Amino acid sequence: MRSRYSAYATHNADYLMGTTYVSERKYYSKSEILRWAVSNKWQKLEILSSSENTVEFKAYFLDSANKPQVHYEFSIFKFENGAWYYLDAKFE
Repeated sequence: MRSRYSAYATHNADYLMGTTYVSERKYYSKSEILRWAVSNKWQKLEILSSSENTVEFKAYFLDSANKPQVHYEFSIFKFENGAWYYLDAKFE
């Protein structure tokens, strides 16, 4: 999760697509990921809980109007071929 947060902060859409589970990539657009990553100023990541394949977190950022925002997510990951992939998420 930390590496994916860092990828948003550094605008690395290739990494974000590459770490998304292959069957789920069709639901994401690299250009939209990049647009959202670039339009925000990422402040910090707070891990609330984690288990073998889930991470609950809050990502703090300033939006394009410089207004503080918090993105809450409960992410689900899948381990395959020696690597972790983002599979799905629940949002609040």
